[in-house]
Parts: sequence; structure tokens; C-alpha cells
Amino acid sequence: MRFPALMMGCASLFAAGGCAATSTDADGPATPPAMEGQPAMEGACSNDALQQFIGQKATAELGARMLQVSGARTLRWGGPNMAMTMDFRPDRLTVSYDYDMIIERASCG
Repeated sequence: MRFPALMMGCASLFAAGGCAATSTDADGPATPPAMEGQPAMEGACSNDALQQFIGQKATAELGARMLQVSGARTLRWGGPNMAMTMDFRPDRLTVSYDYDMIIERASCG
């Protein structure tokens, strides 16, 4: 009977340890600098000029141009019925196209 209680105690210690701050600098901020209103990270994507590519045929050359215009570091192509993760990455450009390889959407994240 004591073994389950001991296991529960150890499990709660591990869970509480996960809530502790991980910073090794005692005087440093608890959140990363980017979270505190610092300038956008290098390679952050911008949606501003992406609409000009909607309706064009998806090609490797056009993808390279879209990366250049957006400032993104990575390009993710999304075809019809293709599953994609929903995680947000500020340095990623996601381009969706239809069955005819015509670009339907282009957005950062």
C-alpha cells in the first residue's frame, strides 16, 4: 500500500518541477526578448506583397520569388487535400494551390 503513495508523491514532484523557471540567469527576463515588444526577428515573414501571386502557376521559381518578397526563411507548399500542421512559425511562408497548380492562398505562419 505504501508503494502507490510513494509513486504519487514522486509524480507530483516531477509535475511541480515542470512549472519552475528554466532561466539560468537569475537577473534575466523570464520571457524571451521577442515576447517583450522587441523588433521582429530576422527572417520574419510579411504578408504585405503576397496578394500579387494569387492566380499564378506554382513553380519553384515563383516560390523563390515569393520567399524573397515576403522575407520568410522557409516555404511550405500545400496542395489540394493536403494535411498541414497548425503551428505558427513567423519565419515561414505557406502557399496553397489547387489541382491545376494555381496559387489560391499565400500567408505567413
